[in-house]
Amino acid sequence: MTTIDVAESAESTALHGFWTRSRKVGTVLAVLGIAVFLIGLTMTAGAEASVRFNLTLPEAAAAFPAKPVVLTLGAVAVLLGALLLTGRVHLPFGLTVGVAVAAVVLALLIWAIARPGNTLQIDTVLKGTMLLALPLIFGSLSGVLCERSGIINVGIEGQFLAGAFTGALAGTVTGSPWVGILAATVAGALVTFVLAALAIRYVVDQVVLGVVLNLLVLGLTGFLFDRIMKDNESATNLAMRVPEWQIPILSDIPAIGPALFGQNVFVYLALVLVALVYVMLFHTRWGLRTRAVGEHPVAADTVGIKVNSLRFRNVLIAGLVSGLGGAFLTIGEALPFSENMTDGKGFIALAVLIVGRWNPIGGLLGALLFGFAMQIEQFLSSVPGGSPVPSEFLAMLPYLVTIVAVAGLIGRVRAPAADGKPYTKA
Repeated sequence: MTTIDVAESAESTALHGFWTRSRKVGTVLAVLGIAVFLIGLTMTAGAEASVRFNLTLPEAAAAFPAKPVVLTLGAVAVLLGALLLTGRVHLPFGLTVGVAVAAVVLALLIWAIARPGNTLQIDTVLKGTMLLALPLIFGSLSGVLCERSGIINVGIEGQFLAGAFTGALAGTVTGSPWVGILAATVAGALVTFVLAALAIRYVVDQVVLGVVLNLLVLGLTGFLFDRIMKDNESATNLAMRVPEWQIPILSDIPAIGPALFGQNVFVYLALVLVALVYVMLFHTRWGLRTRAVGEHPVAADTVGIKVNSLRFRNVLIAGLVSGLGGAFLTIGEALPFSENMTDGKGFIALAVLIVGRWNPIGGLLGALLFGFAMQIEQFLSSVPGGSPVPSEFLAMLPYLVTIVAVAGLIGRVRAPAADGKPYTKA
């Protein structure tokens, strides 16, 4: 265990007695592992799981006996759960839980495809995972920029909607998806301008404000859709597509090549932004000041940092990023705009932000978790003969992880200390 894990374990023991965080999670993982092991025992000995790593290379495929693999993965989950239960694990708590959960999910997936005619297409699943995770990546980055500055951004859903509508309209009218993307970022920034002005200048409750902005944008885009787009879609709301950029050699790597190096511009923008925000936030003077106003604005003010000005700028930058997420929903997906097409993705991005612990890298990983679950749900619903695993189970798994994270069971989760607290100079 790390020093932090040991300290948290001691604190948890003092607060909760025998049923500490580690013992609770270990018990759940052990039970899940036993269930997986029992499922493995019911499988036929000759069942095989077929996996293909690259759609264009038929030889890049493998078939292996499913039963021993499922039994092994179940045993791994039971072992790790037992180690957590007894307190004998020497690995970081988050890593231990992650490996155990991955073993359970992988075992269930292998069980589901262990039927004649079923093949798990790895490159297709990974590419779909990346695409489904993209709006969540942009949304979580927007949340990081806001909440690290001390402003709660519940309005990501509205920023997505504004970006999606404006991107579709501007792109169709000008005939250029690039103009549509630019217009979408501006629309996202306009929504966050209202958020920043009311939250910082007029000290409006930020959570209530975010909800109101979501409803305002929902109603406004719905009204404009009816008035402008609905009866004249050929001139105002065409499906537009940005080309995929295949990076030579790298895009031919089995499995991960198509997912990372054969995508459209939104994927590359998302990955670059994750790296850029991480470096800027933790390795530059701007990042130090941003984290200071999000943790202790009074102290930041005493050393000459203009707290509210910095917060205002950062919220506007966050709007540009979430506007990109909205543009992806129309231009990136090559879909026309439709009312409420975000379908709650802005709120899922908030959950990703919490799972990622207000960190750009953590947000990326959390978004990929959600994207993977959604992609697997789509895959299982389309396998020949149906799936023995209810697709709804895998679909709800990331949400269960989110609840566990918010409850603090996978590690201490703490928002910036001044998050949501307006600053008024004395």
